[in-house]
Amino acid sequence: QVQLVESGGGLVQAGGSLRLSCAASGSIFSINAMGWYRQAPGKLRELVASITSGGSTNYADSVKGRFTISRDNTRNTVYLQMNSLKPEDTAVYYCNADVVVPGSLRYPIAYWGQGTQVTVSS
Repeated sequence: QVQLVESGGGLVQAGGSLRLSCAASGSIFSINAMGWYRQAPGKLRELVASITSGGSTNYADSVKGRFTISRDNTRNTVYLQMNSLKPEDTAVYYCNADVVVPGSLRYPIAYWGQGTQVTVSS
């Protein structure tokens, strides 16, 4: 079994910063892409940023230039540095990872974290 544990959410004023972390643990052979998604009340879950095992990144247009995704492959951890936060960034942020597990080396499995609340006040 694989677990993703997120941390770093909280309440911040507009213009402030937060750093989210997500650590994967368990029966892991390797991890392909990792990413952060968010879901605001009444809205669909949306991709915020993703990063491949080689470090290539992708961002939603709404966060480009403000958020930075990074990962530490030795720790199976992905980070999201969020700067210049806006009230519209308020959401539950979820970590996602495509994990290759022993016994299923050809078919990665998508795992999700439990979510962490980010609230940006105006």
